[in-house]
Amino acid sequence: MTARIWDSFLTEQDRLHLDGRGHREIGFGDRPVLLLIDLYRWVFGDKPEPLLEAIKTWPGSCGPAAWEALPHIRTLLDAARRAGIPIVHITGLGRESGVAGWNRTSVPPSEVTPAVLDRQRRQFDIVEELKPLAGEALIRKASPSAFWGTPLIGHLTCLDVDTIITCGESTSGCVRATVVDGCTHRFRMIVAEECVFDRTQASHAINLLDMSQKYADVLPLAKVMHYLESWRAKKVAQEAKEMTGKAL
Repeated sequence: MTARIWDSFLTEQDRLHLDGRGHREIGFGDRPVLLLIDLYRWVFGDKPEPLLEAIKTWPGSCGPAAWEALPHIRTLLDAARRAGIPIVHITGLGRESGVAGWNRTSVPPSEVTPAVLDRQRRQFDIVEELKPLAGEALIRKASPSAFWGTPLIGHLTCLDVDTIITCGESTSGCVRATVVDGCTHRFRMIVAEECVFDRTQASHAINLLDMSQKYADVLPLAKVMHYLESWRAKKVAQEAKEMTGKAL
């Protein structure tokens, strides 16, 4: 059996239970969307740094895990754009909205400096490498799940989506909350393993296991890429067939 990221965290009882239980994938559907969750400055910081250094200026930083995932996420995003599937970017609702969020970081007045104010202003800016293009939806949320209190479900229903390919952060927080809600709404939930990340290695690994067992297919990026390439080829073939039919 292929080793998985969570294997080193399992007890012998866990292994025996999982081996005896077996696993069946949900599988991809026919109408996918790519959902990018919370890929903003707050979790990347301005440059790659060790986690314990990064959180001194960016308390929400995921440290090296964020920067290591970035090229994989960009690869996935590029593939989704080539395939022509809908793309939805999720970010936070800024302080200027006046809406109370679940994870506001309070800074004592004595520690509020121009640099702190600048970071607060930029915290929910999606990083340049993953910025939305024209025509790609951008939805802001004030809770862990991208579904709660947002128009996401209406948007996906209008698009007649059946499969949500998920990437972003944090694995144990907003990704998991969104995956659970997506499963609840009966979507086929797909998590691209190399494209999600967290601050804590154990939380990352065990939440991937939990989602894999209950709510989603947690798949290597290569498998997701193969699906998108196949989906694009099928779409091109269908369009060519339709054009041929019109020409007759």
